[in-house]
Amino acid sequence: MSAHTQTLSEAEVQSDAPNLFGSGRSYEVRTFGCQMNVHDSERMAGSLEAAGFHEAAAGEEADVIVINTCAVRENADNKLYGTLGHLAEKKREKPGMQIAVGGCLAQKDQSGIVERAPWVDVVFGTHNMGSLPTLLERSRHNQQAEVEILEALEVFPSTLPTKRESTYSGWVSISVGCNNTCTFCIVPSLRGKEKDRRPGDILREVEALVDDGALEVTLLGQNVNTYGVEFGDRGAFGKLLRAAGDIEGLERIRFTSPHPAAFTDDVIDAMAETPSVMPQLHMPLQSGSDSILKAMRRSYRSEKFLGILDRVREKIPHAAITTDIIVGFPGETEQDFEDTLEVVRKARFASAYTFQYSIRPGTPAATMPDQVPKEIVQERFERLVALQDDMSWQENKRQLGRDVEVLIATGEGRKNEDTHRVSGRAQDGRLVHVGLAEGQEPPRPGDVMNATVSDARPFFLIADPQSPEGFPVRRTRAGDAYDRAQAESCGAPTPASAASGPVSLGLPIRLRDQ
Repeated sequence: MSAHTQTLSEAEVQSDAPNLFGSGRSYEVRTFGCQMNVHDSERMAGSLEAAGFHEAAAGEEADVIVINTCAVRENADNKLYGTLGHLAEKKREKPGMQIAVGGCLAQKDQSGIVERAPWVDVVFGTHNMGSLPTLLERSRHNQQAEVEILEALEVFPSTLPTKRESTYSGWVSISVGCNNTCTFCIVPSLRGKEKDRRPGDILREVEALVDDGALEVTLLGQNVNTYGVEFGDRGAFGKLLRAAGDIEGLERIRFTSPHPAAFTDDVIDAMAETPSVMPQLHMPLQSGSDSILKAMRRSYRSEKFLGILDRVREKIPHAAITTDIIVGFPGETEQDFEDTLEVVRKARFASAYTFQYSIRPGTPAATMPDQVPKEIVQERFERLVALQDDMSWQENKRQLGRDVEVLIATGEGRKNEDTHRVSGRAQDGRLVHVGLAEGQEPPRPGDVMNATVSDARPFFLIADPQSPEGFPVRRTRAGDAYDRAQAESCGAPTPASAASGPVSLGLPIRLRDQ
């Protein structure tokens, strides 16, 4: 642990909350990184509001800026310190402004952040998010930076207050940490060994989200399908999916991300037999080369990976399967890369999130021999992207004429006002831009439209109506919750196309223009 003063327990932090030492002060949380970070940011915002802070209005310079960092890729450092450099000038212009840095990079760099950026007021890690309000007050009172990094999780983050970004879709963390030792990944050293929540606690949180209006929940874990290992039930994840499927009012269940080595047939059966579990699977491949998978310490091989996809498609024929792939891992030969391309052809991914390998200090891969030259990595990356974009387009064209149920979302369509469309996700997670009939009232975020796919592009589908009545809209509890949230924020209800900020439904966020 690194701290300028003694560490507060989470219980002590909560007991301090009624002091409301943030009263009258505004905050902004900026999130870098994965879905887990997005969820963590909701906890940070909830803790701040419980202490009396309020979210800064659009265009307002916040009194407190919190940066929730990622440490997975090479540019994470550059992104953080570039942002901090920009904020240094703003802080000079705004007396009393505070800057806090949390998340994985804070857990890794600790007091080094204050050494590089001495205008930062608070640094906190992945294990003590609930301490944020108290650390801010302590820094303001003592007029010095506060650095508090815990080496182990004391209280599960889901016990903290939450300010959700969406009224219709929610994140629920079922585990934190990871027991794997992938040679390219720094996450286990920053988030610790896997810790699992009790099933009853998870289901109660899901029920609470549904009671608040949510139609959709995404279950989160570093390796979501190893859930239960801590309390000795290797079938716990499939059981959890089935139990969540029994919750009345919950229409869509998603999860991310599973590990291929632990993906078992009981989970496939639970997906196929539970109507509210969506026909979508995000399964990280990382490489199609067995020798590279071995070097990565990924405890599966390409044949096993493809076998899982075959069994999923046998039980769930219309499942959309997406993946993550790393190009240029140390020692990757041209043949290794060709093996990856061949697996991509066979897998028929709906989409893939492709990354160029970058060295992360502290990981075994960082010191491996045969680091691949940047120009070779770039050339291979471009070939992979071209192949996958073509595969995505082929898979999307197979959706032409299909009827889809679209949950209308905010921020998914950049040109909706010009095209007279609204946007959202189909049950399989595909982005769909749905046309409105002339004079048709736009649905609210959280409402559902039943539409027919009329056109396909590599990164989205289009469903334009063929009749003057347009596609039917089902008004939902989630849409009602959206209206209530708008009213409580002193804003009139707005069409889906006018709202801001994408909501990722269990996948990394990737927006494309229509």
